Amino acid sequence: VTLKDTSKKHYRTLNTNIVKRKQMDQMEPLFSTEEIAAKNTVMEDKSPEELLEWAMDKMHPRLALSSSFGAEDVVLIDMMWRINRSVRVFTLDTLRLPTETYTVMDQIRARYGIDLETYYPDMDQVAGMVREHGFNLFYKSEEFRNLCCGIRKMEPLDRALGGLDGWVSGLRRDQAVTRVDIAKIELDVAHGNRIKVNPLATWTSDMVWDYIKKNNVPYNELHDNNYPSIGCDPCTRAVSPEEDPRAGRWWWELDPNAKECGLHEIESLDSIIAAAESGNR
Repeated sequence: VTLKDTSKKHYRTLNTNIVKRKQMDQMEPLFSTEEIAAKNTVMEDKSPEELLEWAMDKMHPRLALSSSFGAEDVVLIDMMWRINRSVRVFTLDTLRLPTETYTVMDQIRARYGIDLETYYPDMDQVAGMVREHGFNLFYKSEEFRNLCCGIRKMEPLDRALGGLDGWVSGLRRDQAVTRVDIAKIELDVAHGNRIKVNPLATWTSDMVWDYIKKNNVPYNELHDNNYPSIGCDPCTRAVSPEEDPRAGRWWWELDPNAKECGLHEIESLDSIIAAAESGNR
């Protein structure tokens, strides 16, 4: 079965969202590349809080944190809430998250009084994908795994970013080989020329956990069970001390350069669909 066999309604919905993505790419950047480069030079040695104060001053309320409620994200929620209690936080609920992730979401809402903006995948797309390729299609090939991430994460992200000038992420340079070159401030061309802010880019895992403990920040209890990186339940496992922290993500895929779901990569949903189609004929 190939993607060409997918129901017409399912495929039509995919194409509609591809068009929306291309329209979103026409947004005029809030800052020029020169301004971003200059600000990066200034902010490279500044604290995450100083960067967040600048970003929130320039873009709030059209700035939001994208949170999967990992350790880095709960740190950023605490920092942003201390700067401005009307902080905006959105999350992508793939409908396959671990119970522990929903638990910490409830804890965050209770602690900070934040109205989490939750985005779900398009159920027509999910139903069509599951009908044609099964519930656990992601185990079959990297192309199908990318398709699942595209439908459950990337398309909802496009909707989440629709009314924003910029977004904040918890990326760190030492997390993975795919993240060593991230800047603190980026022009995210793949998501409509929005400003992407990575306040923890220069932090280590120890620094993240020191902040959590010092400020008693709620966190996902799976971290206590050797889950340094947490995604969807069927795609995440615990890791041993000698393993790479992201080895538990899509553990059946051996290429460390492929340990991304697409949210932080420059790849459009239409190219992902084409790859899945050509790779599974």
